[in-house]
Amino acid sequence: MIRVCFAGVTGWTAPPILAAVDAADDLVLTAGVSRSAAGRALSEVTASRSEGRVFGSVADALHSAEVDVLVDYTSATAVEENVWTAVQAGVHAVVGSSGLTDDDYTRLDRLARDRGVGVIAAGNFSVQAAVLQRAATLAAGLIDRWEIVDYASAGKPDVPSGTARQLAEALGAVRTPASAVPLPELHGPVEARGAEVAGSRVHSVRLPSFVVSTEVVFGGTGERLVIRHDAGESPDPYVAGTLLAVRRVAEAPGVRRGLDSLLFDQP
Repeated sequence: MIRVCFAGVTGWTAPPILAAVDAADDLVLTAGVSRSAAGRALSEVTASRSEGRVFGSVADALHSAEVDVLVDYTSATAVEENVWTAVQAGVHAVVGSSGLTDDDYTRLDRLARDRGVGVIAAGNFSVQAAVLQRAATLAAGLIDRWEIVDYASAGKPDVPSGTARQLAEALGAVRTPASAVPLPELHGPVEARGAEVAGSRVHSVRLPSFVVSTEVVFGGTGERLVIRHDAGESPDPYVAGTLLAVRRVAEAPGVRRGLDSLLFDQP
């Protein structure tokens, strides 16, 4: 039985994942983390049948409950402390929150290997988003020019989204895209060309009606390839990928990035 602590237990993503944990024969929810609901029973705060409680911090949860895997769906400001606390305590981590950079994950990988702990982090645990990343990395091996457009809700403060950042880093591992007009030669504000993330130009759009949409545009002479994933208003697409990560995170120490690392053989 895999004992799970869910950080962000009162958040938007939690309900279908908690229901899936309850329904699984091999998983059990032993604790939740939420500052606003700390001290209350999980069954009171959520629809879960768990007998566990909600704690104000990951440190308190790990001190008071038996936990094998921390699942973090919190925020860009909380995720670093949560995941570092879990790994230092010898607890595996599944990270669905955005906000950690490539350098952050490099440091986390060293710590996780030292502790013999597994970490699986994905900017998006949707299977279809993983297919987008896989297809894009294959395309990048053949097409040398691309840019990324990152759409999210008007209130999302972190830019780019974890999905777009992870995609840029995955593409950067294949090659650096050929440049267009160099930034010093532009006429006008250079910010109009977006930000550079792992060598890719990334443009973050924040408007009402979007959840998270990620688009990568490949350009060649006389043709264009666009690969795009649109997330709807339900967190249901993230359930299967999150549970797959929970079940497999202990297989290897260190950090594995992206759901595609579990779904596909790596190039």
